[in-house]
Amino acid sequence: MSKVKGRILFFQLLGFLLGCAEGTTHDGFSLSDAPVKTQLERQRITIQNNDSSEDLWEWTTWFNIDHPDGNGDYERLDAIRFYYKERVCQQPKKIEARTTNWVPAAETGEIVHSSPLKGFWCLNMEQVPGKNCSNYSVRFLCLKACNMTCAVGHVNSECDACVCENHILHGVVRLADGAPASKATVFLKEKTWKTLTVSDKNGKFQVPGLCPDGKTTLHFKKEKYATASLTLPRRLNKLQRVEVRLKRAEKPYIVQNPETKARREGQAVSFCCDAVGKPTPEQYQWYHNETLLDKKLHRYDSTLVLRDLKLDQAGDYYCKAISEAGSVKSQIAKLTILTQDEPSCNSQPESYLIRLPHDCPQASSNSFYYDVGKCAISTCAGETHKGLRCKDTVPYCCGAVKLKEKEVQCNGYTLSIKVIAECGCQKCTQTKVIVRGRASAADDGEPMRFGHIYLGKNRIGMTGYKGTFSVQVSPETERLVLTFVDRLQKFVNTTKVLPFNKKGGAVFHDIKLLRRTSPITLDSTKTNTVSLGQKQGVEPIAELEIPPNSFYRASGETYSGKVKASVTFLDPRDISTATAVQTDLNFVNDDGDIFPLRSYGMFSVDFTDESAAEVLNAGEVRVHLDASQIQMKEHLEMMKLWSLNPETGLWDEEGDFQVSKTKRGKREERTFLIGNMEIRERRLFNLDVPESRRCYVKVRAYRSERFVPSEQIEGVVVSLINMEPVAGFSSNPRAWGRFDSAVTGANGACLPAFCDEQRADAYSAYLTATLGGEELETVESSPKYNPNKIGVPQPYLNKLQYRRTDHDDSKLKKTAFSINVAKPNTNNAEENNGPIYAYENLNTCEEAPFSAAHFRFYRVEGYVYDYNTVPFNEDDPMSWTEDYLAWWPRPTEFRACYIKVKVNGPQEITVRSRNMGGTHPKTTGKLYGIRDVQTIHDMDQAGTSAACLEFKCSGMLYDQDRVDRTLIKINPQGSCRREKVNSMLQEYLVNHLPLAVNNDTNEFNMLAPLDPLGHNYGIYTVTDQDPRTAKEIALGRCFDGTSDGSSRVMKSDVGVALTFNCAEKEKGHQSIFQALQNSTGQDIASIAIQRSRNGRQQRRSFRRRSSGRRKINTS
Repeated sequence: MSKVKGRILFFQLLGFLLGCAEGTTHDGFSLSDAPVKTQLERQRITIQNNDSSEDLWEWTTWFNIDHPDGNGDYERLDAIRFYYKERVCQQPKKIEARTTNWVPAAETGEIVHSSPLKGFWCLNMEQVPGKNCSNYSVRFLCLKACNMTCAVGHVNSECDACVCENHILHGVVRLADGAPASKATVFLKEKTWKTLTVSDKNGKFQVPGLCPDGKTTLHFKKEKYATASLTLPRRLNKLQRVEVRLKRAEKPYIVQNPETKARREGQAVSFCCDAVGKPTPEQYQWYHNETLLDKKLHRYDSTLVLRDLKLDQAGDYYCKAISEAGSVKSQIAKLTILTQDEPSCNSQPESYLIRLPHDCPQASSNSFYYDVGKCAISTCAGETHKGLRCKDTVPYCCGAVKLKEKEVQCNGYTLSIKVIAECGCQKCTQTKVIVRGRASAADDGEPMRFGHIYLGKNRIGMTGYKGTFSVQVSPETERLVLTFVDRLQKFVNTTKVLPFNKKGGAVFHDIKLLRRTSPITLDSTKTNTVSLGQKQGVEPIAELEIPPNSFYRASGETYSGKVKASVTFLDPRDISTATAVQTDLNFVNDDGDIFPLRSYGMFSVDFTDESAAEVLNAGEVRVHLDASQIQMKEHLEMMKLWSLNPETGLWDEEGDFQVSKTKRGKREERTFLIGNMEIRERRLFNLDVPESRRCYVKVRAYRSERFVPSEQIEGVVVSLINMEPVAGFSSNPRAWGRFDSAVTGANGACLPAFCDEQRADAYSAYLTATLGGEELETVESSPKYNPNKIGVPQPYLNKLQYRRTDHDDSKLKKTAFSINVAKPNTNNAEENNGPIYAYENLNTCEEAPFSAAHFRFYRVEGYVYDYNTVPFNEDDPMSWTEDYLAWWPRPTEFRACYIKVKVNGPQEITVRSRNMGGTHPKTTGKLYGIRDVQTIHDMDQAGTSAACLEFKCSGMLYDQDRVDRTLIKINPQGSCRREKVNSMLQEYLVNHLPLAVNNDTNEFNMLAPLDPLGHNYGIYTVTDQDPRTAKEIALGRCFDGTSDGSSRVMKSDVGVALTFNCAEKEKGHQSIFQALQNSTGQDIASIAIQRSRNGRQQRRSFRRRSSGRRKINTS
């Protein structure tokens, strides 16, 4: 027998004995070795888990050293290595077997055994009677041969790095502010991650054996900090020193959200997402209707492209950006997919009622309302571009494509009106989004003069002398985060998240700032304590404890000496501080969702040296939170320390609290929550609890107490303050816990609020609303509820305990109300139609019909009426329609014009401007619109009132082809005569022909000036990107009678253009409009002639009486 044959028989016998010793299962598989298929799968998983790249491994060739004669087929690893030493590694990771006919072992039906460290064997005795094993070949997965070369040093045994025995690397790891970074781990990543060392308490480390070849890269990692990388520069020295700076880790933050789009079946669409953070997000995931999309199938990164769209691909899409610091989800983008024949926009307009002038009652409807229609709010299918852009180059919206002119019969005249006859897809109206406001002190209203405004790290503007500011918002902005910095250091730097109207227009925000607390002097070499909470009569909420020698300079050097410390605390036990809260109190959780926080206090910290010239940091600070101040005991275990990221407006977790019983100062032993923090680049901290019990509150705002759908106001800032009630006294709130704001849109606003399902009074809330800084009123709650007026039916209204602020004291303001935020009972139908919605039902809240329950605010003002021949909602610039008779000729620039009219007479009367085309051939004699306003009494002059009356400015029409000088007819609606015209205005009109005819002394006609004349003429003109803002500024100047001032008090003796004398009406005397309504056959001309005669007689009588009084006074 040959030696080879003998060795094979030996290995067969050895394999047989091993197989018998190991035993078999009932199905023939070895107890120690899994079946082939399972074994291969397990080995594949092992490889992927141990090594980051499969490129490190390779398969050997196939081996077949035995045949199934005798006891079976034995392809043992030790036998194969005996014959082929250089071709098989000692420790393979995986084995595969197949027959010589290329049939995988798992598919032969034979009982086989395998192990990557033993090999493969098949025993004839285990097969069905009369059948032997097949002839098998095997191969093994082994590490590739090392082909690595080193320019400096030599390759290590693992073939993944170069080694230089004589080289030593000395380094120090520092934080961004220069402080030493202790316990920072130093990694080397070649083919795998290797931990080399950890920095000591001084941030120092030492690593021998690295090669300074310009290629070796080290990575440094510390908790709460982003991983830093350093490539060793090429050096010949044996000793090398390096310094590394770590930056604070920041969770990803979405800076570009996917946009809502509409497409037709078969088209393509792209959604884009972009996020920033430290480190930069390295992975993006896309979801469709909450289901993760297969990345291999869709081949996406930060951009998702869908081609050949099917109807079932419609729905909600969002992305999730992921980094080692965390993850965040984008806003949801809705994709609408239409069939080829399906219209994007319903051609039939929806019903939309506008109010007609008070002398235009409609007998058919017995009302003053007329249906002009409006087009549904929808996105039209856009064009598919070859480049598949993130944003449609030309977005299309549903709008009016055909108007029909109608005539409305009024008392004595015919009113032209244009109604929407057909809707269709057209280019969306381009609008500008503006945020305006005023920054002032929360305590006394002192303005922050000439303060800086930052968007992220970029300064984008300044506040004015009165603290006012204006910021244009980029169309891509989803979340506007602004930081207000006082150059005079009177106020704490304040970061606000400001809601805005995405459809365009301006929103006004009143920014309240906390005054910076006067600094106290600390000794850096001693333990220092600072109290948090200055409310008189109550204990502080917490204390800061700063150990000795904790202060250090920006260079990292320990500071020794006196420290000036200014610690400003926002105490939630003082409800007046709620409006000064920073940001919207949200954080991003581990799943990437934005969640709310409930605050127990917020503090700003500033440390400087004794001369206040150098900013200092503090490395170790302890916070002692008095547990007795936490009234909701379930919050004790959830309390955390947070710090504000001023660029994102989101809060990041700093650390947890530990419960400890201790004695602070001279007080008795108490339970405290103790947390640790470092005061470095961030200076604003919060004591907060994540709160999951959330709801939404539905609110709408109106122009008047009529509460009709067409009089809803957009752009109103509604604020909600969450309150924590005192136990047993739900109507007496103890402290605020959260402050939220939202801006009303076409369907109102939904404000987030904490709520509870078990206890209706567990959480209460105060709600207020402002428009342009003006407070709106809400519906009364006493002496009894009026559910139809409040907007919420019974008995749910009783459960919510609606109370207006003047409920118990009529002297208080009427501009806020409180409610118990009782989560609706799903089993009670009356509670599932608003105004409180469960958090998961946000879409239901936002899309709720007008008939659904909601709370209401309304604007209180004197009689003001606007009528446009071409209907336009000034709160929604997107509703603008191209037409020669449009009041505003351009939707991106709005020019408001007012004339000041003075009235001598005891009564407040209504003054009307009738605005018609004057010199343009397309509009001559045609009505643009009507404006009515009631005069306001001058408090300083008896028998005198005045009005600021809007008229249509002269200028280019929508086609920008030629100018039209609007013909204005100003008519006081009473027994009045024109007494005086401003001499400068009269001179201007005479010098700028043509000149309007003024034969009737009851009115005044003029062709509106093209120039912005100013207060000396009694004309006030303001141009702005938002119509409401332009009107508010012009009105303020008109009331004040100046060209640069503003007032809410009417000053009737300055800046007047026209003066009318209106005789006192006799008792029971009717106006011309009332007489017209009550007349049976007379027309307006005959009534006017008769009333003119009567007026002349009254004025003669009035002059005689006045002359008599003067004689009496003289005598």
